[in-house]
Amino acid sequence: MIVLKSRFQTKTMYDEKKPLQDQAVSADGSRRDFLKKSAVAGIGVAAVKIGDAVPAVASEPAVEGGIAVEKLTVKLSVNGKEHTLPVDTRTSLLDALREQLEMTGSKKGCDHGQCGACTVIIDGRRQLSCLTLAAMCDGRKVTTIEGLADGDKLHPMQSAFIERDGMQCGYCTPGQICSAVAMLEEARNGEASFVTENINAIPRGQKLTKAEIQERMSGNICRCGAYPNIVAAIEDVQAGGAK
Repeated sequence: MIVLKSRFQTKTMYDEKKPLQDQAVSADGSRRDFLKKSAVAGIGVAAVKIGDAVPAVASEPAVEGGIAVEKLTVKLSVNGKEHTLPVDTRTSLLDALREQLEMTGSKKGCDHGQCGACTVIIDGRRQLSCLTLAAMCDGRKVTTIEGLADGDKLHPMQSAFIERDGMQCGYCTPGQICSAVAMLEEARNGEASFVTENINAIPRGQKLTKAEIQERMSGNICRCGAYPNIVAAIEDVQAGGAK
């Protein structure tokens, strides 16, 4: 290193052929002073207690498509199996099931909660998974169409739909079946519907009329028009005729 002094300023020039650590000296040319100062600085750093808490640095949101996305971890129990998923806070349960868990039985029809093709059962209640955030289901039990059967043995409602030919294209069928299963449970618990004649005297385990079944299933649309056969399948299960 070469130190140039003039009347107005001191200028330090570095020799590219020498290591920088050998040239890191002050303008007075003392490498020894530089080493002394470095040693003092090192002692100061060492004086900090190792056990001192270090402030946690908040992780920055992930960026997808130029947009900051906040993610969290949710624990879902789906068809009796536990899953831990990192999800965008805006992710619907339907998208989490289909895109992350690859359970494609639940269908995305309107994505506005109007057709019922996405119906699943959450803690025994039927829910529209396209309108339900995955974050809302943390720690809850979710049953999809894939979880109704017991191995190779179909659920009675599934068998009844086959026997009664309660589907045509089949797109709405998973939602129809999940809704029907939970709907009959609602009736067994004595819950009323819009057409219930006397809501103050609803017997538990009530037998639903055709009008009741139609009303309670009105949130599930079948564009193929298989409604008569769907109602017949539900009546069979209610009567205990489906195996």
